[in-house]
Amino acid sequence: MLMETAILVGASLVGFYMAANIGANDLANAMGTSVGSRAITIRQAVIISIIANAIGAVLAGSHVTNTISKGIINPQLLSTEPDKFIIGMFASLLAAGIWVNLATYLGLPVSTTHSIVGAVIGFGILSVGINNVSWNKVIPITLSWIVSPIAGAIIAGGIYTFVEKRILLGKDPYEASLKYSPFLIFFVFVILILSLIFKGLKNLHLNLGLASALSIAIPVSAVLGLIGKSYIQWRVSESISSDEKKGFLLVESFFARLQLLTACYVAFAHGANDVANAVGPWAAIFSAIKTKSVALQIHVPFWMLLIGGIAVGGGLMAFGSNVIKTIGENITEINPIRGFCAEFGAATTILV
Repeated sequence: MLMETAILVGASLVGFYMAANIGANDLANAMGTSVGSRAITIRQAVIISIIANAIGAVLAGSHVTNTISKGIINPQLLSTEPDKFIIGMFASLLAAGIWVNLATYLGLPVSTTHSIVGAVIGFGILSVGINNVSWNKVIPITLSWIVSPIAGAIIAGGIYTFVEKRILLGKDPYEASLKYSPFLIFFVFVILILSLIFKGLKNLHLNLGLASALSIAIPVSAVLGLIGKSYIQWRVSESISSDEKKGFLLVESFFARLQLLTACYVAFAHGANDVANAVGPWAAIFSAIKTKSVALQIHVPFWMLLIGGIAVGGGLMAFGSNVIKTIGENITEINPIRGFCAEFGAATTILV
């Protein structure tokens, strides 16, 4: 009993450590554009991250997860050896956490998903042999290393091209900003609401078809788009003098407010997607200790997702400054317009 308690405590600490590193690297990677464009401060980024991450993890996160990350190893191969499974999951979490921690210290943006997958592959090769690793599952994950950045670049580039042609190069950029901002806000909320419907309601065992989901997402997003436009217009009018109303500064100020929305969007997306990288193996260890067996799938408790989401935000606050600096300052010059497009592309790629 004492040994089991010690393992549970150790697994909790390592899971929290991994989640904090996700915040310090993955989330800092995504939030760097908002801070780099000076749309928000690091303090605001931390507050947004903690709240939106926790919401994303709980409402749209993976409540049911494969006990061995991404199905890389068949759990039946370890069904009679729960102790080996527990040690392997513990080692995988710790190894991935150490690597991401080192990358964060060096200011290198890396993928925490691929880090934990790589760690599990190493555990799988040593525990069940190289021939028993599901390489057909590894190949799509490897391809995502190439596909995800390209998809994000295409979406961000498309949005920027639209903004440049329709707003920046128009006769009156400010009026064009007012005209098109409801559509930009609309698309953000459509994807966000669809994600909530298909992931959050699925966790509640309520399944809606695409038509039903769109019938909810489209009108709600349209209303929020109009409300968002009015709010941003009001805030911008308060902060910009009348002499600047037709200048580029006004458009940047407009998009700086709009980027607050995409910052929340990014944090929510990371909570929905990446918290499971730490919480999944952690929950699997708990399940194996409790049941003395290795299940094919396990239920991730609400409190684990909540703690994971908070830990991610805490990791950003404590250790994320190096990666934020790399993304926000060292890759390319970021302004609120570019930052909005980059964050929209990143979050949409993550959620879709």
